Amino acid sequence: MRPFGKRLTAWLLCGCLPLLWSCRNDNTVADEPPFYQDAAFAQDYHEAWPMEGNDVRAILPDRDGNVWAATAKGVFRKMKHSGNWAPMLDSYANGPSFALAQDSGGVIWLGNWNGLYQYQNGTITKANGPIGPISAICTNVGIVYAIGPKGFWIGDANGFTLQKASIAKSVRDVIGDGKDGLWIASDVGLYHWTPSDLEHTYKTDALIAAYIKGLAYNHDGKLWIGGLGGVTIQNNGKKESELRTTDGIPSTYVTAVRRAPDSTMWVGTQTGVVRFRKDGSRSFLFSRRWLLDDQVNDIAFDHQGNAWIATPQGVSAIKKRDMTLASKSAFFYDVLMKRHIRAPWIAGQAHLRVPGDTTSWEPEDDDNDGEYTGNYLAMESFRYAATKDPVAKENAKKAFGFLKTLQEVTGTNGFFAPTIIPATWTRMHDGNRTYTERERADELVKEPRFKPVETRWRLSGDKKWLWKGDTSSDEMCGHMFGYYYYYTLAANAGEKKVIAAHVGKIVDYLMQHNLNFADVDGKATRWSVWSPDQLNRDPEWLPDRSQNSMEMLAFLKLAHFMTGNAKYHNEYLRLIEKEYYLDNMKQVTKQNPAWFIYFDVVLQAYLYPILIHCEQDPERLKFYKNHLEEWFTKRKADHNPLINFIYNECLGKKAELKNSVDFLIDTPLDLIDWPIDHRKREDIQVVRTPVLEDEQVSELQPASIRLTVRWDKNPWTLAGGNPEVEREPVFWLLPYWMGRYLGMISK
Repeated sequence: MRPFGKRLTAWLLCGCLPLLWSCRNDNTVADEPPFYQDAAFAQDYHEAWPMEGNDVRAILPDRDGNVWAATAKGVFRKMKHSGNWAPMLDSYANGPSFALAQDSGGVIWLGNWNGLYQYQNGTITKANGPIGPISAICTNVGIVYAIGPKGFWIGDANGFTLQKASIAKSVRDVIGDGKDGLWIASDVGLYHWTPSDLEHTYKTDALIAAYIKGLAYNHDGKLWIGGLGGVTIQNNGKKESELRTTDGIPSTYVTAVRRAPDSTMWVGTQTGVVRFRKDGSRSFLFSRRWLLDDQVNDIAFDHQGNAWIATPQGVSAIKKRDMTLASKSAFFYDVLMKRHIRAPWIAGQAHLRVPGDTTSWEPEDDDNDGEYTGNYLAMESFRYAATKDPVAKENAKKAFGFLKTLQEVTGTNGFFAPTIIPATWTRMHDGNRTYTERERADELVKEPRFKPVETRWRLSGDKKWLWKGDTSSDEMCGHMFGYYYYYTLAANAGEKKVIAAHVGKIVDYLMQHNLNFADVDGKATRWSVWSPDQLNRDPEWLPDRSQNSMEMLAFLKLAHFMTGNAKYHNEYLRLIEKEYYLDNMKQVTKQNPAWFIYFDVVLQAYLYPILIHCEQDPERLKFYKNHLEEWFTKRKADHNPLINFIYNECLGKKAELKNSVDFLIDTPLDLIDWPIDHRKREDIQVVRTPVLEDEQVSELQPASIRLTVRWDKNPWTLAGGNPEVEREPVFWLLPYWMGRYLGMISK
């Protein structure tokens, strides 16, 4: 089914990776790289450690690998190899906690509502002197600084001494100045304390704003001061520069600043965390994919360089693992086989009974099971062509067998279902229903082409399956795309005969029904209309005229290519010469914005390989190639690796390799369709354009913070997501294996 009922509805690689460039004889770099040499990169991934309603204010990974959390309900610890948080204070001391630190001797200091505590050798004791609440702690060699609304104490081997320094009660962060002093952040400005002096800075010539929440030195000794408005960067006490929302800070409210062991500066905000690297690049993490809550309260790093982030909903760990594209492919393939292949060999998404919990997965039906199994069929075909792995060939054969079953299960002479489920299932999408005359009238006014399908699910003749009707045009496109590549890349001679007969049977059925896909009621399904009677002569079908003309030409061309039967070629020529389907197709690249949805772009991409590789006439072949060139010019900005590699495969080019590899590297390992909402960000703009998908982002976002995609999703989408769904990783595996097959990605 089309989205919304169809018409109704940085080189970010965590470090530079080797990309080999060809050179001309004049020693200038060629326009496009010849191939990407696969190499290790750092793959981010998220581990979530919820704390059930606890507001985590501070976080501390200790030197033994355990993690401490200061929360609204006390101090908790998670041991290195445990997933459980254990309270560390007794019932009397339990309560709001604010700060954590570990000194050079390994003692852990806890800033609590009723004072300062220390943990040493398995025992927690309360320090004499400091009066709670203690909101900030800093340690130096042999010295502990504890600050709160009721005072500022310095502790050493002789105990704690109250200082007379006149500083604000609203202390939010404190760090050493590298000598014998402290930088102290407060709601009323920045303090520089030394044993002999106290300086207070709050004016806008030195700070963006006086409300300060976080402090850290960067790699070259400059002080980053985060707070209201962004980050002020001072050098030797003077403001040198600023980072605001125009510089990639996603929120006016900066809440934490920390330097990672690799010298990356992590800036926490109320809308996620942004990372600034020494080379000037940056990356942003937000949404439940990366954080338990977008409100970042504190950031700390363990000895492995993992980031531990305190949020109101618990602790998030951003970790890294070394991967190559090849190892990432193996990872995704393993997930695919474990959770996304269901009988009789359907590649599809998984339903999560508990939102966000992949251990609760179960298979589910989807209107696009046929289309996306067609993608899977193409992927396995490319994998076989690139590696000659017999498992890939066998799996491709199984996928084709399912697609063929979709036709056989209907008991017709050519109609196929979008999906099937076991007859024992009681849960499915779009169950059978009835429409009252009032409902029919209401739907008809909203969509004059509306088809009220009441019996959508039917029992197969062998009683094994329930099959779904009202197959959409996108299913036909996805099938044909998969059939073409299976036929040309993986099938043997005997299998090719079966494929050809199957495709011929479907196209015969179309020709028998005036080029429309007739359901068992004898009428065309809602979207599968390719007849010139509708496309050329019914104004309601004008929005689909250009694309559906292109689709039917491809279906006929593929049937003729596989079978050699002249009747398909004759019908193809009739549509071109008598019904002007090529002229109709010209308008694909000039689509009226009121009729544009991104899903159509992908359906068009499916068709180009068939039209270009199967066409023998030089003039028509030239037309198709020029059409693809014009079309691709409009799609380059999407950085869609599937589109990029289809373009390259069709025309023998090597375009947009960098953007394709960017996507493959930056795609997260987490395939849950977490809700992502860019509207809460202040560093980008919402763009409303005159297309059906009217709310989009002003800048294309990296894969790591986009919705988990199938390629029907607009990469510029502003918001969406459903955590009850885990997407199948074919969206990544298909372009990867196309790149491998084309020699553009090394093994």
